[in-house]
Amino acid sequence: MADDTPDLAGPSVARIRAIVLFGGRSAEHDVSRRSAATVIAALDPSRYDVVPVAIDRDGRWHAAEEALALVATGDVPADGLPAGGPVISDGAPSTAVLRTIEGRTTERAGPEGWAATVVIPVLHGPNGEDGTVQGLLEIADVAYVGTGVLGSALAMDKAAAKHMLTAFGIPQARFIAAAEWELDAAMRDRIGETLGYPLFVKPANMGSSVGVSKVDDRAGLDAAVQAALAHDERLVFEETITGREIEIAVLGNESPRASVAGEIVPGADFYDYDDKYANDDAELLIPADLSPEEAADLARLAVDTYRALRCEGLARVDVFFESPGRGFLVNEVNTLPGFTSISMYPRLWKHSGLSYGELVDELVRLAIDRHRRRTRR
Repeated sequence: MADDTPDLAGPSVARIRAIVLFGGRSAEHDVSRRSAATVIAALDPSRYDVVPVAIDRDGRWHAAEEALALVATGDVPADGLPAGGPVISDGAPSTAVLRTIEGRTTERAGPEGWAATVVIPVLHGPNGEDGTVQGLLEIADVAYVGTGVLGSALAMDKAAAKHMLTAFGIPQARFIAAAEWELDAAMRDRIGETLGYPLFVKPANMGSSVGVSKVDDRAGLDAAVQAALAHDERLVFEETITGREIEIAVLGNESPRASVAGEIVPGADFYDYDDKYANDDAELLIPADLSPEEAADLARLAVDTYRALRCEGLARVDVFFESPGRGFLVNEVNTLPGFTSISMYPRLWKHSGLSYGELVDELVRLAIDRHRRRTRR
């Protein structure tokens, strides 16, 4: 972190204008709304001027000031913050959106009169986690939390990410990536013959296990393909790994560090959407039962994976642990992981000694530092 990045806990620092961007057009819209409520509640009003901006399911951008009142009273609906409020832009982002993002507070404090605007994209899935919003924020020349355009796009596209990790020698499960127009009967037969059954079918560009199916035979493959194609035209097929599901959080820019690891014992056949967000059936073991040597190996693998995909700010690295067998196998990387009260990313850092509020402060610091570093050139 650069030496001139301010200590957000310092009494002389000016308030930071934090634009919390949430909702979105993806299937993970409700997850985003729940995450945003928790993030806003963690932003200290004495140090942050919070500006909630909601994107509804039709792509309209709204000024969502009422979200602040709901968070303050704790009267947040079960599906998260509302996406209503005055319309900033009807459809695609316009100059009105850029004006909202580019606005600066006039309050000044501290020896340098420092003040900043930081966008916190609490968006999951396409049109939020895939580099599209990140590109808009680059055009607006504003600091924002998380990975940049290239890293976001790479990590979001499971097929592209797997090919990139293969090039870096990162261990993974066996997989086949294919587009809709390539999935003829011969290709589907080859997928089963190569990977064996049961296997997993996933949309390439989706998260939170949306559209993911476990397939036991060739007859079930066609239905799983159709379900996944409802979310993306490119799919990833993976072998089933008999092993433990481990997640680890990574935080940082040039010098990333890893948290303790956590293990997931799914309540369903696999760790699906309901396990992640709708119920408490999954058992979460933090820290995971790993030897010191295994934990160190996993931390190194997570950081290597983070760097290979050009991640910055934050990411959660999900792996399988096949023991005996091939050891740790990277499954996927989430550059904007869930931030709800039961989400793994903040829970892993809490067990590593960083509270939720401290974590959000750190992410804001990293965003400011990255923006300053890039704009100095």
